[in-house]
Amino acid sequence: MKLKIFQFEVKPADVDANEQQIAHYFENDVTEETDCVVLPEMWNNGYALEQLETLADQNLARSLPFISKLAQHYHVDVIAGSVSNKIEGKIYNTAFSVNKEGQLISTYNKVHLVPMLDEPSYLTGGQQVPELYTLSHNTKVTQIICYDLRFPELLRFPARNGAQIAFYVAQWPSARVNHWRALLQARAIENDMFVVGANGCGDDGNTRYAGHSMVINPNGEIIGELDDQSGVLTVDIDVEEVTKQRQSIPVFDNLKLDLYK
Repeated sequence: MKLKIFQFEVKPADVDANEQQIAHYFENDVTEETDCVVLPEMWNNGYALEQLETLADQNLARSLPFISKLAQHYHVDVIAGSVSNKIEGKIYNTAFSVNKEGQLISTYNKVHLVPMLDEPSYLTGGQQVPELYTLSHNTKVTQIICYDLRFPELLRFPARNGAQIAFYVAQWPSARVNHWRALLQARAIENDMFVVGANGCGDDGNTRYAGHSMVINPNGEIIGELDDQSGVLTVDIDVEEVTKQRQSIPVFDNLKLDLYK
């Protein structure tokens, strides 16, 4: 499975510019061999939180057709990062994925909102855990958002049910890039699975974002990583490594679910 992560500087409150950036990456970097493309968190409006009441998408009415068209044209699955998105009058940080036919195959609303960025004043937290879903090549995956990375309980459910890859989409700050790397590796090691971290970069005037999008194998080893600049990371993933790792270190066979509190 050939995977590409698009790491770029999201322009706050400028969905037109951000869509143009994404379209440019697709045009210049997606090839016939590409199976899956991954985008960062909040790529439509960034962290222009005070403006989201008027700028947020409405039930993915703009974001989904935009991504679906790209997925169909380039014949790739798209882990479409996340967008600010209004549902029944409340604004969520909504992650979604689309298959090669342009069909919506997963949505997830960020559960844990970041108090350090005052997210709870502008966003509503999701009320459902991330689910397991399947990409076009029958790979079982799940998708989680940024601050959720600090809560390992969220990944345990889809991992226990067979997820082979966890996609974490983020706007993770440079000040805590060491946490980003360590936590992504921990999630891979403790769940015997691939972990993909797709982060933004640049400075929006309030926060400098770390970049360092990366792919980690089930043994916790970083097999591809960008620096803090805009760019594309291309990695080949052999999902059979998950099966081998889970046979070698059978974490899920050894869980004591009746014992844990």
